[in-house]
Amino acid sequence: MSLFITFEGIDGCGKTTHLALLEAYLRGKGYDPLMPREPGGTALGEEIRPLLLSKANYAISPESELLLFLASRAQICRELIRPALEAGRLVICDRFMDSSVAYQGYGRGLGPDLVSQFNHFATAGLTPDLTFLLDLDPQLASQRIDARDMAANRLDAEGLAFQTKVRRGFLELARQNPDRIVLIDTAGDKEVAQQQIRHAIGRFLA
Repeated sequence: MSLFITFEGIDGCGKTTHLALLEAYLRGKGYDPLMPREPGGTALGEEIRPLLLSKANYAISPESELLLFLASRAQICRELIRPALEAGRLVICDRFMDSSVAYQGYGRGLGPDLVSQFNHFATAGLTPDLTFLLDLDPQLASQRIDARDMAANRLDAEGLAFQTKVRRGFLELARQNPDRIVLIDTAGDKEVAQQQIRHAIGRFLA
């Protein structure tokens, strides 16, 4: 069966960890999930990714930022995600349309309705079947980013005020879409959070 799942949340919320744990779990169960990331996933998307995440591009305008994300998303939908779903494959994407609404709609102030309209155009109306919103206080997320053995990217470095606006945007999306978005608290034990994720997916796979 085809199933489209996305993972969302502010930077430092634990997406990388939980995606890796989930992929290992599903492969152990005999599934072969496609695990793309945004921005990226295609040759074009991987060219766009450093334009968006490099601190050298710190002065990029909110409008340009949104359009670059949407270009990457349009390409990954047409080139990877839709063909995989049409072939009956399980697709689990690291970020998708909700990130643009939260980051550019709420965080940058472009407006969630406008961003949603652009999202619909870029994805040709493709919507995830299930979305996990990994929720974490921005202060704790910032501490986790600082503790990572890698440099913060441009969005990581935006600061607490920006990340707080983005988190509020994500939580508003969860409130508006309770049938699709599952809220996962990642402040505590990662094994507990991972079990919640697996349980929710299990209901779909069953």
